[in-house]
Amino acid sequence: MLPAGDPDHPVAKGAGIVRPARRPAGWIAPGPRPRTPDRDDVWPGPGEDLCYLAGDFRILQRVDGHRWSADDLVTAWYAIEQVASPTPPRRAVDLGCGIGTVLLFVAWAFPEARVTGVEAQDVSAGLARRSLAWNGVDDRCAVRFGDLREPATTEGLEGADLVTGTPPYLPKGTGIESSKVQCGPCRFEWRGGVEDYALAASRLLAEGAPFVGCAASRQRPRVEAAAVGAGLVLERYRDVVPREGKDPLFSVYVMRRPAAARSPEIEPPLVLRGKDGRFTAAFDDVRRAMGMPVER
Repeated sequence: MLPAGDPDHPVAKGAGIVRPARRPAGWIAPGPRPRTPDRDDVWPGPGEDLCYLAGDFRILQRVDGHRWSADDLVTAWYAIEQVASPTPPRRAVDLGCGIGTVLLFVAWAFPEARVTGVEAQDVSAGLARRSLAWNGVDDRCAVRFGDLREPATTEGLEGADLVTGTPPYLPKGTGIESSKVQCGPCRFEWRGGVEDYALAASRLLAEGAPFVGCAASRQRPRVEAAAVGAGLVLERYRDVVPREGKDPLFSVYVMRRPAAARSPEIEPPLVLRGKDGRFTAAFDDVRRAMGMPVER
């Protein structure tokens, strides 16, 4: 039983923080219910919190480390849109899964799928594994610790119906790296960028399956070249605008093998907030699809 509390304030449980739900009256969480085991290690420890993600699924994060963001949410939604019908995926892989955000979104959306994350930071991999356990999906989901550029790390994961990835946006040496735990490798290409993610995905994709990822919007030429270098076709591309009137911040894309790719398409931008600062109707639709409460 989760502790009750004021929705505007975190609730302490053990050494960490359990964030309470912020939900409209009468809202019922969609999707599968968590099956949280009776284990202390799945709850937040010092410097960690447990936050809602999709439906009743939750995720563990470092308070002072890398935290899930709109990039993860939109990438997961875009990926799920590509494979939701007619047949849901049986196997999925999330490259550079970090703390497990996209992995958990996919596991929530497809309760029968086996989903594997690949992550090279031990702190992030540990958090992701504990989040899988908290939600009770570690019987069908797992995290492999290792470098996605090494074929041995992903051995046996070939034939995936969906591959996702949220590569870091910045080449090493192009900015000041944060000293916070996890944050440097999450933003800077310590272990490769979109080119390496595309190459890894090309080894794993089943025939006709998509690789769905994200990149800084200004990196479209790199994404296009990465697809070619991996023997894939950049099929779709959608810019994401943080606020109406602003330039695109990042973009989500779909790559497939040439034989399965459709005609290339650039979709209209997804605008997250209007000029008034409120979420747009389009972004509310994304959030609803991903099991998040929306109140107008």
